[in-house]
Amino acid sequence: MKLHDLKSPEGSTHRKKIVGRGIGGRGGKTAGRGTKGQKARRTIPAGFEGGQLPLLQRIPKMKGFTNPFRVEYTPVNLDALEALGVSDVTFDVLVSRGLVGKKDLVKILGRGTLSTKLNVSAHGFSEPARAAIEAAGGTTTVLDKPFAVRPPASGNQHQNR
Repeated sequence: MKLHDLKSPEGSTHRKKIVGRGIGGRGGKTAGRGTKGQKARRTIPAGFEGGQLPLLQRIPKMKGFTNPFRVEYTPVNLDALEALGVSDVTFDVLVSRGLVGKKDLVKILGRGTLSTKLNVSAHGFSEPARAAIEAAGGTTTVLDKPFAVRPPASGNQHQNR
């Protein structure tokens, strides 16, 4: 016996009942749905739960919104700069030492103290950090950001508000 010789036993398979093809054949008119009522029609909305409050209405709405133009900085504190042991702290030095990623924006924050003169280049400085670096005799240089202005609004009136 081979696969192409296999056959279902006689009478074991049935043709699917075809309904709703007019009153000339069996299964016409109401097509087995009975008469009248909601179940006889195709008007039950998606998510309808028989009058019970639907799941989508039972779940609370999420509040707030996410600003698509948020600029996120990677913070680096003064004590981390002191531990580097170099006098010129640039973005490349911070990346090579693993303090920041290649595509990050760096902001220097004021935790810790400086005992040596440092020349620091970063995308942003907090006021206490800038004051501490300059008090130790160092300089601060603000790097250009990879974007110039906020991108223009796109979409419709309900986006980018």
